[in-house]
Amino acid sequence: MKAAVWHGVKDVRVEDVALKPAKSDEVVVRVAYAGICGSDLHEYLEGPVFIPVDAPDTLTGGQAPLTMGHEFSGVIEKVGADVTKFKVGDHVSINPTVTKGISPDNLDVYDGYSFIGLSTDGGFTSFVNVPEENLYHLPEDFSLKLAATIEPTAVAVQAVKEGDLRFGEKVVIFGAGPIGVLVAAAAKAAGATKIVAVDLSEIRLKKALEMGATDVINPSQVPDAIAAIKEIIPGGADVSFEVAGVQPTFEQAIDATRPRGSVVIVSIFAKPISFDPMQLMNAGVKLTTTIAYSKETFQQTVDLVSSGQIDVQPVITDTIELDNIVNDGFEALTRDKSQAKILIDLNQA
Repeated sequence: MKAAVWHGVKDVRVEDVALKPAKSDEVVVRVAYAGICGSDLHEYLEGPVFIPVDAPDTLTGGQAPLTMGHEFSGVIEKVGADVTKFKVGDHVSINPTVTKGISPDNLDVYDGYSFIGLSTDGGFTSFVNVPEENLYHLPEDFSLKLAATIEPTAVAVQAVKEGDLRFGEKVVIFGAGPIGVLVAAAAKAAGATKIVAVDLSEIRLKKALEMGATDVINPSQVPDAIAAIKEIIPGGADVSFEVAGVQPTFEQAIDATRPRGSVVIVSIFAKPISFDPMQLMNAGVKLTTTIAYSKETFQQTVDLVSSGQIDVQPVITDTIELDNIVNDGFEALTRDKSQAKILIDLNQA
């Protein structure tokens, strides 16, 4: 079968691979659709970031070269002898996080984690082995194409939960890339009454409006972005989300937040930044972070997306074939700001 295999920086090859024997607690998933994540793009442009190259990953035993892809949906093709909750033909979403499973669910991911598709073979291929504990049932009448967006949506839902967003509150989102616009959709579902998206790209701001933002601001078109935010939200946001991953937006997120409000860092920063802690203390702003999601959040996201309470359709901007993943996928995301979520259609692969 064909797979998109990471070998190094700007070296992803579509090549023939053999499916490894499944373990007794695993199922074989026939992949329907898989999405290209921002972390996949980081691996392509500047990796290894998560992909183990010098020694096998301690949680999964995986090591490069490996098949990428951790945002995917599919249908169960085969079940292992010890699998009890799933059967052949079930439609499934995959939670790709692999953890030690020792700590409580809300702490588990912070005790050490790996990813299917970043630490071991993933979903940019026709068939993949997935542990039973990483599977979530989908309604059979729900689109497997839309289901491929559940994983990044879970990141957004977890971010909203980390911000302790309440009904009627107001938010600002710095960065209107794929995760940023999904945060807008999740904030809308959580009852936010003002959702302000901030980005330098007019195309991305338009997408944010499609996904749930009530207002947008392009800092290049206003004298003072913070003043513009506070014209919309007097006193500042209850919760601000930093989803751009650069120092200016980190500082702006603090300045845009009301006293005792919260800033949630959602971005994976490509390099360290510096900041003055007094900026937080003088503003009385609380700072928190989020990575991935809990198992509870992933199930909640499956329910929110499959019931239509979070509309993910607008985030999908292109569907491509596996053979074209480098040029029409990774390179397109690098050069074309109109792209949000690009899916690979693996039904014919």
